[in-house]
Amino acid sequence: MDGRCMRIRWHGHACFEFEDSERTVVLDPHDGRSIGIKPPVASADVVLMTHNHYDHNAVRSISGKHTDVLSRNGLFDVKGFTVEGLHTYHDTTHGSERGENTMYLFEMDGISVCHCGDLGAMPDEDVLSKIRGVDILLVPTGEVFTMVLSEVRRFVEEVNPSIVIPMHYRVGGLSIPISPLDDFLELIPEDNIDYVGNEIDVYIDDITDLKACWVFDR
Repeated sequence: MDGRCMRIRWHGHACFEFEDSERTVVLDPHDGRSIGIKPPVASADVVLMTHNHYDHNAVRSISGKHTDVLSRNGLFDVKGFTVEGLHTYHDTTHGSERGENTMYLFEMDGISVCHCGDLGAMPDEDVLSKIRGVDILLVPTGEVFTMVLSEVRRFVEEVNPSIVIPMHYRVGGLSIPISPLDDFLELIPEDNIDYVGNEIDVYIDDITDLKACWVFDR
């Protein structure tokens, strides 16, 4: 087995932490209080924000001397970490309602990851071609402010990741009116759903030929 390992932690809503032996990257931090759930407890080298909404851009809630990147598209390097920002929209009207959204594609310890932020509409073919077959796809499933579940299902089928991780859904205390996780899980074969707790260590060999939905809790 390849000894390299990536750790994933969920901090609620769309905030996830990715850590390997070299760095820690946090995506879409919230401050907890503003949305009615516990704040994240994390220190990072890099913070990536998919768009400039208060429940995704609370960089002050993350400790450490992190470099912050907001809605940056294209291929770029930050602290020796290579990321590609992919331009998408937060709604179905080319951003006229809720603005633009940047999905982030990166690789850590040989494992490719795409965090979709608040994806509101099916990406164009140029974007889809970059993320097809990604190892881990984090996708919003709460509808209302993001894609409806029929489109989420079509998107996931189009991308065909090894692992899909739902995020941005209703949990206890959340003050944002979005749909609960169960609505999405009804679309997933029960045998493909794994409840992984708050964090999981991932080795590249673990996800070879795997098709699963990983559900996190806090």
